[in-house]
Amino acid sequence: MLKIKLKDNSVLEVEENLSVLEIAKKISEGLARVATAAEIDGEVVDLRTIVKKDCSLNILTFESDLNGKKAYWHTTSHIMAQAIKRLYPEIKLAIGPSIDNGFYYDFDTEVAFTPEMLEAIEAEMKKIIKEDFAIERFELPKNEALELMKDEPYKVELINDLPEGEVISFYKQGDFTDLCAGPHLMSTGKVKAVKLLSSSGAYWRGDEKNKMLQRIYGISFPKSSQLDEYVNMIEEAKKRDHRKLGKELDLFFFDETAPGMAYWMPKGFTLMNTLINFWRKEHQKRGYQEFSGPQLNSSVLWKTSGHWDHYKEDMFVLTDADGNEQALKPMNCPNSIKIYQTKLRSYKDLPLRFNDVDVIHRNEKSGQLNGLFRVRMFRQDDSHNYVTEEQIGSEIKDIVEIADKMYKMFGLEYKLSLSTRPDDFMGEIETWNKAEADLKKVLTDITGGEDNFAINEGDGAFYGPKIDITMKDCLGREWQMGTVQLDFQLPQRFNLSYIDKDGNKKTPIMIHRAIFGSFDRFIGIITEHFAGAFPTWLAPVQVRILPIADAHKEYASKLKEQLENEGIRVELDDRQEKIGYKIREAQLQKIPYMLIIGEKEVEANAVGVRSRKEGDIGQMQTADFISKIKEEEKTFAK
Repeated sequence: MLKIKLKDNSVLEVEENLSVLEIAKKISEGLARVATAAEIDGEVVDLRTIVKKDCSLNILTFESDLNGKKAYWHTTSHIMAQAIKRLYPEIKLAIGPSIDNGFYYDFDTEVAFTPEMLEAIEAEMKKIIKEDFAIERFELPKNEALELMKDEPYKVELINDLPEGEVISFYKQGDFTDLCAGPHLMSTGKVKAVKLLSSSGAYWRGDEKNKMLQRIYGISFPKSSQLDEYVNMIEEAKKRDHRKLGKELDLFFFDETAPGMAYWMPKGFTLMNTLINFWRKEHQKRGYQEFSGPQLNSSVLWKTSGHWDHYKEDMFVLTDADGNEQALKPMNCPNSIKIYQTKLRSYKDLPLRFNDVDVIHRNEKSGQLNGLFRVRMFRQDDSHNYVTEEQIGSEIKDIVEIADKMYKMFGLEYKLSLSTRPDDFMGEIETWNKAEADLKKVLTDITGGEDNFAINEGDGAFYGPKIDITMKDCLGREWQMGTVQLDFQLPQRFNLSYIDKDGNKKTPIMIHRAIFGSFDRFIGIITEHFAGAFPTWLAPVQVRILPIADAHKEYASKLKEQLENEGIRVELDDRQEKIGYKIREAQLQKIPYMLIIGEKEVEANAVGVRSRKEGDIGQMQTADFISKIKEEEKTFAK
């Protein structure tokens, strides 16, 4: 008999050579019906996998976690590929993985998929689901695998790229077979509700030097109601698209003259500076010292830091007039180190916190660029904190407190996770083990227990493990935001030191940290979160003054000057347009307050207040309105 440790830590004894699905049935018939995959000792596997030894077993469902959903969505991608081959047998198959929100499949076709074609493919998918084909897994040696896939050139390339001895597995459903590692559902009929969302071009293997393929995105769910909710969310997301709102609200735009680099309009740059100033004040309170460094550094610096070996392909590299290699900085840590090295440091100086908002550049592939979410130039809300070993816990707790305040300012939920040593790590394993143990202890203390944070195996930076901060917006979408990275490596590589209280030299520990991730990306996220209707303290224009007639313009101009003197961001719309038209325009621009100026307001030395949220508030004394704005700003600044 085998001993199977379940998720609740209970132990189930079962016969040898049972499949995961058979074990799931012994636990609960209901669980077996909704199971999509499983984890054996942390590894995601098929339900058809035979259990041959004592192990930990976690049965996954669509509702349980992302891996449970991904098995469901991966199966749906194969159903889509089967439908394509039925309708368009000449089209060649590339890859069709699950992603965090559904699935896609890339196809080699000379004709872009039209909406009518997507409808036909979706209809054919529903037929395949109704036919409820059993999904079978099998393996082949390399020569037989190549023979089976001889008419699919992209599959042949993938097989040839596999290392010797690698298992080559296939999944078969009805008349369709695909090269795949899995996992998959047990039959096509397990998929209940499906929707194809969009199509676009995509380079084979994400490399612009390769052929442009056609990609179809889709989503599926166990219930039609879940699909309806998702489609409604997608429609709402389209309305909130930051690229669309960026143009409509005169915030920013992108142009082919600078791919992946935003042009910030005056209003957008006001928004950026307001956010930076808030960030700056919060850090000044906590003893952070802001600096600025060069945009361009010699390759010598990047070789010392290790970025040249680990990150060069993502850097903009050039040669100066003297023939020396230079690179635009993709991150700020080496420049921070140069600031640290300007003088001898004592233990009394630590923690030492150097923060900056310099522009950095990363050579992202053009096919991966995505508005403000994935760019080549951005401003990172960066800091590098130098601490003693004893200060690690308190320093990270302080960083998380800053993050907590900043995210709550915007009504954003967040969660913490630990990312551990990657394959291309730098340094000694013993050092890594200590760093990971330190971070795990800090996270346990902050969250109240190891069950309250996730562990992302192998997802750390090459120089150290990290705490990642994931936040959720009003549409329920999760975003990778801040990061806190513990680094024992770079201080050693640059021979950093401080004089300890016993007079000896010691090496400080470096904490890389960002709260927003980047100001640019964060603005993209909150633009969608607020649908462009920013809170008053953050809005690029807080007030627009609307005189009803020419006779009221002089009063309106003096009012504008008064508000500006109070630090309020204000516009005057003195065009000869009807007041209703001016109000509608201000509303479309999502300006928090409109001040209507007519004869009554001039006579009373007052303002007629209209709120974006509440509509017509009525007449107020100017001083009272200024106090109202100031109070709103104070509420957010607490």
